[in-house]
Amino acid sequence: MNTSGDRLKALLHECGLTPSDFAAQRSVTPQHVNNWFKRGVPLARLDEMADLFCVHRRWLRSGEGPKHPNPILRSGPPPPTHDTPPSPLSAHGGRMLQVPLHELHNGRLAPVASKHLRLPCKALKTLGVAADQAICLAMPAANMAPLIPQEATLAVDLGMTKVIEGETYALLHNGTLRVNNLSLGQHGTLYLHSHDRRNYAVERYTRAQRQAQGLEIIGWVFHWSHFRRQRPG
Repeated sequence: MNTSGDRLKALLHECGLTPSDFAAQRSVTPQHVNNWFKRGVPLARLDEMADLFCVHRRWLRSGEGPKHPNPILRSGPPPPTHDTPPSPLSAHGGRMLQVPLHELHNGRLAPVASKHLRLPCKALKTLGVAADQAICLAMPAANMAPLIPQEATLAVDLGMTKVIEGETYALLHNGTLRVNNLSLGQHGTLYLHSHDRRNYAVERYTRAQRQAQGLEIIGWVFHWSHFRRQRPG
């Protein structure tokens, strides 16, 4: 039995999408979406909706089975563990590496003279980041706030562009710098997730769309840092 209407409504709420915005994105009328809420998503569009929201088709249709293909995509932080290794940056001393700051120029990244972030060589080695593959960038937007505030300094591993579910990556999209959590759907479809789900919807790009729009994964974001804008009180 197709009882997907309530789950579709809940997914829109999770992503911060109104029914009318969702209708416009999917090229249907708001009445169509209201009908889906009442009668369930049409069977012909279940795969499309499951891909779009990164959920199992069976769960969307009937509520049975796991919601997400990968548990990393579930909302909320992972449960605490007692054997979590310390952060690589917790090790003091040792040689420091000057990681060059890059900025966009004519749609491509280029180093900024005499600007860099100093990071411990031991930390990069622990994470498997090659020294010549590390660069720094400024967080370009507010879509990952409050986890990563806008203008925070990011450290990026250019040597890691393979998509690992739920990890954070820097991207170029039509010559614009972006930072998102990524996941892969069927047929190589790439999903862009923001930490601020209320104001930024999940985006979906097929292989053809990625190529046409110049959507390129620059590398894995392995560190970020920022100063508060003002002293409290």
